[in-house]
Amino acid sequence: MTVALNFTKHGDAGEALIILHGLFGNARNWQGIAQLLTERYCVYTLDLRNHASSPHADLMDYPSMSADVASFMDQQGLLEATILGHSMGGKVAMQLAMSEPDKVSRLIVVDIAPVTYKHNFDDVLAGLHNVPLDKVRSRKEADQYLAEKINVLSLRQFLLQNLVSSKAGGFEWRVNLASIEKNMPVIMGFPESEVPQSFGKQTLFINGEKSTYLAPRYRTSVAKFFPVAEFETVPKAGHWPHIESPSAFMEILNKFLG
Repeated sequence: MTVALNFTKHGDAGEALIILHGLFGNARNWQGIAQLLTERYCVYTLDLRNHASSPHADLMDYPSMSADVASFMDQQGLLEATILGHSMGGKVAMQLAMSEPDKVSRLIVVDIAPVTYKHNFDDVLAGLHNVPLDKVRSRKEADQYLAEKINVLSLRQFLLQNLVSSKAGGFEWRVNLASIEKNMPVIMGFPESEVPQSFGKQTLFINGEKSTYLAPRYRTSVAKFFPVAEFETVPKAGHWPHIESPSAFMEILNKFLG
């Protein structure tokens, strides 16, 4: 069953471009890039299921998440769109492109490959669970608890975007931690057996130079599903090239979009 995704619309000119965030992210992560595209595109930034203001659900596999996006397009009357996805959102975008290619005019995948990764987010989950939500009184205090499990400040700041005030007082996480934790094996994987076909339209894979998510060894898997894929690298950037090097990222993106 699909869920109705929360979204923000940026601009109203030109063809549709849909942006899908990564795990523990939200639509706001991409508003800066979206604003830079509004002169030529009508940009939709979406909250995927179990994230930000979109509904929670027990199931969180890629066929389900891509079906949410397809349903969103139907609700908005979008016959097709350019789809851009980062990390987990990139896998959602790939799944959509292969299961419903008529809906995807062009595909842009940021720092992820159609493979199963061996690492996980145990440290992140441990950090989030370590915050006593009924006791903390500020983000600064919550960060102190996160720091006991996560020593990277930028990652903690990213995660703290999910901390919101609770109606009952105190704070709560607006991500569905229980579902994310239960579905982590499928989130880190990629459903090759459930992919009906390859995607032969224009496709761009963008990676951060310092990241290993789109390492050269994964290009064989990319070519299997996306035979005409192009590759570009953002120098000196890691897993979030659109945040770490936005100018270089936009230069690559604009070149591809034409």
